[in-house]
Amino acid sequence: MKVSIVIPVYNSEKIVTTTVNEIIKVLNTTSYTFEIILINDGSPDNSWNVIKELANNNNNIISINLHKNYGQHNAVLCGFENASGDYIVTMDDDMQNPPSELIPLINSIVGTNYDLVFGKFKEKKHAQHRKLGSKVVGYLNAKVFNKPKDVTLTNFRIIKRDVIEKIINYKTSYPYIPGLALMFASKIKNVEVEHAERTIGQSNYTFKKIFQLVSRLMINYSSFPLRVLSSFGFLIAGISFTIGITLIIKQILFGSKVQGWTSIMVLLSFFSGFIIILLGIIGEYLSRILDQLSSHKSYHIREIIK
Repeated sequence: MKVSIVIPVYNSEKIVTTTVNEIIKVLNTTSYTFEIILINDGSPDNSWNVIKELANNNNNIISINLHKNYGQHNAVLCGFENASGDYIVTMDDDMQNPPSELIPLINSIVGTNYDLVFGKFKEKKHAQHRKLGSKVVGYLNAKVFNKPKDVTLTNFRIIKRDVIEKIINYKTSYPYIPGLALMFASKIKNVEVEHAERTIGQSNYTFKKIFQLVSRLMINYSSFPLRVLSSFGFLIAGISFTIGITLIIKQILFGSKVQGWTSIMVLLSFFSGFIIILLGIIGEYLSRILDQLSSHKSYHIREIIK
């Protein structure tokens, strides 16, 4: 059995070598064949030269240099497309996912009917803003992808090959890996793992990136914003119709000092509400059409070292 370890690398020149060496040390104690796939996601530091050297010195390592910074999810998708393992693990490059936890993660899925297992951190060592962002994203995952209530999502996960193939074949220019994994996996669970403090550098997850992630999740995988606007349109339409009927009754009972005012207001109220409803429905269809047509390559590779 072969295990592929996919690691997106960004600004980690000082820590990625330690991470890789610890992974190799841990996996050498098992009977599994393994490969480590490192994807440099346009790091402005010396990360590419570091992982390039690692690949040149070890046959178990594949290093990929992307043309520019495409984001973590595109980098992970690139890793999936270059992985050959029966099981694929994704993890961070900064030792916050201790390599020793690979053993319980792998053992939790091998020989079982589960096809997706997330490592559940006993205690998160993330900053407060990232914990808040995780809660928001977790809520959206439950609404958009029907995430089981008892499952916690993390970037430390192991996925069976058949699910990976479905993720690769899904045509989208904006991949969201946890959501795609939830879409195509049938049996999902958690296994408890440790989470370490970040000792070098700082998290690349800013409020801006969290907002971009939430936007991608809501717009590219859900029609939720359009449905909210459509519902708002129906509400306005209902109010408009009510106002129109009220004006008609008022005209019949009391008349109007301004000739034609009632009919104009009724028509404006009716057609304004109708147009808002129509725009909401058109937007719903447009969202689905864009999702089907959005199939250009989401990343480009500059160099691969095998």
